Amino acid sequence: MPPSPDPAAAAGVAPVVAPDALRTLLTGERSGRVVLLEVRRELGPADARRTGVPGALLVGLTADLVGTPREGTGSLPLPDRAQVQDRVERWGVDPDSVVVVYTRDQPALAARAWWTLRWAGVPDVRYLDGGLDAWVAAGGPLGEHSEPPGSGALRVTLGSLPVLDDDGAAALARSGLLLDARGTHAYAGGVTGGHVPGAHHLPSTANLDGLGRLRRADALRATYDAVGLAEGVEVGAYCGGGTSATLDVLALATLGVTAALYPGSWSAWSSDPSRPVATGDRPG
Repeated sequence: MPPSPDPAAAAGVAPVVAPDALRTLLTGERSGRVVLLEVRRELGPADARRTGVPGALLVGLTADLVGTPREGTGSLPLPDRAQVQDRVERWGVDPDSVVVVYTRDQPALAARAWWTLRWAGVPDVRYLDGGLDAWVAAGGPLGEHSEPPGSGALRVTLGSLPVLDDDGAAALARSGLLLDARGTHAYAGGVTGGHVPGAHHLPSTANLDGLGRLRRADALRATYDAVGLAEGVEVGAYCGGGTSATLDVLALATLGVTAALYPGSWSAWSSDPSRPVATGDRPG
């Protein structure tokens, strides 16, 4: 199965928005509301006292967009339909809304939120390139966060982006291009024990420049071509718990390529001692 265009991109929806373009979205006239989500791994008491992009809603990734771990699911499983539907309604997401996700922390947190909402069928979700730092650097104002309006009318449809299970990841590592987005030590066989046999190493940080923004399209294309991206090759990605790898999926989406995510990632793979493990700096 060859890499295919991302459905949202095919409909003219860009997965990434620059700070200046976000300001235009917020000040321009459009039929649907713009829903801003500031994503933290977990929310604490101090978060409510901080300022962000004015009007943004605070989102705790693990509480809002991650399901309950069970045997074999990995550490950060996908949420069920009821959980995502509840959050989408609470955040006021309508069928014609533009949802913009950003973070002041690790970029992968916002990328995982982007991926999860797109997987749940939210049609227009955009990742703020560079996060809050880029917004401020571009002259964007800071302001108070908003309370969720609780009036969203969108009905979610899970499975709108492709996923891999354990067996699917093993098969893709042999038939296509499976990317391991963890660091070099983890991939080679450090404390986390190696990688899925046949997986190619491409750290998620390879998608970012020194300022935490996605690299230019030509640089991204060269990076992925170097590990085997080519016409007719199916692509998937994993990491430790299914978060960092979403940066690969996002970066590939900007190139017009749909990559599958292995949500269970290494935390699921390594939980079964019968599964093979490769070590060293080669796919194996």
